[in-house]
Amino acid sequence: EVQLVESGGGLVQSGGSLRLSCAASVFSFGTTAITWGRQAPGKAGIAWVSGIYSDGRQTDHADAVKGRFPTSRDNAKNTLYLQLNNLTTEDTGLYYCIRGLTVFGSRGQGTQVAVSS
Repeated sequence: EVQLVESGGGLVQSGGSLRLSCAASVFSFGTTAITWGRQAPGKAGIAWVSGIYSDGRQTDHADAVKGRFPTSRDNAKNTLYLQLNNLTTEDTGLYYCIRGLTVFGSRGQGTQVAVSS
């Protein structure tokens, strides 16, 4: 079982940037597709943000973040990254990295991102 630990969240002003990391605990990380999802304040579900295939060559992003949130991975370090650029208040939420290509896989505890106007 892959265990995932997110980090890098924080409070930032609108227009600012953050870099989220997701560290995986097992060697099979390199063969596992990973999804980033986020849960907005007061919302019950996790919204899909982006996905990246195991080799890192293919990614996909939700329309709301396309062009702003590039995702990448370093399989040698068992780490995944989500660069958050040009943040808006709508990006506030708890960000998760999730095993697989949907938001329904096993996930970490999340890292909180708060964007102030």
